[in-house]
Amino acid sequence: MRAITVSLLIICAVAGMLSAQSSKPVIVPAAKPAVTSAQQAPARDNSASIQGALKMLQEMKAANEETLRKQAATLEQLDELEKAADQLKIYAKRG
Repeated sequence: MRAITVSLLIICAVAGMLSAQSSKPVIVPAAKPAVTSAQQAPARDNSASIQGALKMLQEMKAANEETLRKQAATLEQLDELEKAADQLKIYAKRG
């Protein structure tokens, strides 16, 4: 019993000496946006890149619509399964 008490007192004394956080504040300078010559120049219309981006967005839209259609079908199947499970619960309670 005495050994446990002494070890607990030593642990508390050591823990008291340790500082959990440093008392010195850390100052972080504010982030400044880097200004490059490309940002200062006016944006040029590059019709090829715009057309490519537009085509990519249309493909993404089609893929998203397909995913939504599949999810809707899955939700419908889950609703049917839930209705069937509810009916089974009702019949199990009766029987």
